Amino acid sequence: MNNLDRTLESLLFVATRPLTTRRLAELCRSDQEAVKAAVHRLVQKFNHDQSGLNILEHGQTVQMVSTPFASQTVTEFLKEEQAGELTRPSLETLTIIAYRGPISKIQLDTIRGVNCALILRNLMVKGLVEAKAHRDRMQTSYQVSTDFVRHLGLTNISSLPEYARLHQEDILNQLINPGGDATTTEETAASAPTI
Repeated sequence: MNNLDRTLESLLFVATRPLTTRRLAELCRSDQEAVKAAVHRLVQKFNHDQSGLNILEHGQTVQMVSTPFASQTVTEFLKEEQAGELTRPSLETLTIIAYRGPISKIQLDTIRGVNCALILRNLMVKGLVEAKAHRDRMQTSYQVSTDFVRHLGLTNISSLPEYARLHQEDILNQLINPGGDATTTEETAASAPTI
């Protein structure tokens, strides 16, 4: 398996939504034809009876999904996950998104000091967080969902206690990292450990 195939497989694994071949080409720093060929190779690797994962192609979008064979088990698990209690890392992440959102994953990773990809996925599965792609900036931002605000009994996210003060980036960074250094967001996120 070449570097493009490995990178593409990793992106599709962590992506929370279908990605276009154009977006995948941008992320992989490759051209669309090479990405399409790599997707074809991944289809051959995953789309068979012995695999628990499939590559789903729809129009110009690609997504890694669980196999239809396991749909009942996966559905039961996801229902349990949606109804289950939030872990402390999930609560911390949700709080940061509530007070700082919309926030990019890099900013979130920097504040928490760890890779938040799996936590973000779980919060989106529970319907508490939603993602919005910004094509002009080639990144995705995250914010709490309308359901989250409604569950708290609020009419607006700005009704959270001390929202105006904590929504300011410098204040939140001081609270999360008291006495911290001036490391840039990109430098800190690049060194953040994976959870």
